Parts: sequence; C-alpha cells; structure tokens
Amino acid sequence: MIVTGAFTGAVFTFQSYAKFKEFGFETTVGAVVSVALCRELGPVLAGLMVAGRVGAAMAADIGTMKVTEQVDALRVMGVHPVDYLVLPRFLAMMISMPFLVAESISFGLIASYMVTSFGYDMPSAWYLTHMIDHTNMEDLIIGMIKGFVFGMIITLISCHQGLAAENGAVGVGTGTTNAVVISSLVLLIVNFFLSILLNYIFPIGSV
Repeated sequence: MIVTGAFTGAVFTFQSYAKFKEFGFETTVGAVVSVALCRELGPVLAGLMVAGRVGAAMAADIGTMKVTEQVDALRVMGVHPVDYLVLPRFLAMMISMPFLVAESISFGLIASYMVTSFGYDMPSAWYLTHMIDHTNMEDLIIGMIKGFVFGMIITLISCHQGLAAENGAVGVGTGTTNAVVISSLVLLIVNFFLSILLNYIFPIGSV
C-alpha cells in the first residue's frame, strides 16, 4: 500500500501540476490530489492490490482444502465450512481494508507534498492550505466506506471461487485466477455506482 499510494500520488501530482500551471492554477494541485486520493484513487487502487494479493491467497488456500477433501472433513465433523473458513476472513477484511485505504491515501499525500515542495519549489504553505481548506471529513469517510465495501466484495468472491474449485491443482489455479479477475472487475463496476450514491449523500465541496 505504501508503494502504491506514494507513487500514485507522486505521478498524479506531476501530471496535474504541469497542466494546471498553464492556466495559473498550480496552487490548487494539493486540493485536487487530496480529494482524488480520498474519494477514488486510494480506495480503488488499494482494493485492486488487495484483490491481487489477498484475494488470490484466499482462493488458493480454500481451493486447496476443497480439492484435498479437507472441506468435506469439516462437514463430517459437524463444522460448517462457511463459518470456519469464510467468516473469519470476512470479518478481518472488513476491519483491515479501511486501514489499508487510509495508509494508501496518507502516503499518496506525503509523496504529493514532496513532489510539489522539492520538485517544483512550491511554497509548502500554499499546498497545505489548499489541501486542508478543500478536503473535508466527508471525503475521508467516502474512502473508508469504499474500503469497507471492497473488502466484503473481495472476500465473498475469492472464498466462493475457492469453495467451487475442483479437478485438483488445475481447478485451484483456475479458481485463483477467476477470483482476482472477477473481484477486480466487480470492484471497478461497484465503485462507479457507489461513487454516484455517495456523491448524493456527501457532495464534493460539502462542509
């Protein structure tokens, strides 16, 4: 999350500053980058990274248990596989994803600040003033809500693909691939509709 957030914030600042300077709006870079990271870039990129790393691991672990009949053994012992394998992962992702999103946003803003202050010699007061004035608590809340929802999506899809695995190692590999691809696509689609919904509740620029 540190590398993802930091370099996303850095490159977005680099591109934004170059264009904004043409219109004399370079002092607003801090505000634009901050809102974009909080509302969109931080949650989405964190979700995609987690889907590729954690989602794949979930699908592979549960898929391996499925094809080696460990899931059937749990049923024989009277343990429900969903309660034992899915629920702990579901709760863990619901708690951890907002923190990962917050980490991504934080390091993105730090990298953005460093690019403008040391790369373009912009007075740090300008950057910080515009960022603080135009970034509201609602922007951070949206990022946390998206992280919470994305965590649930990744867990449900990945665990489902793991429990549906069959045909040995080939099935585990297929399930792992499907978990990452489907989670990423669903995450991007849900993000669009979630952004529309949350923008009605927390409009950009609201106080």
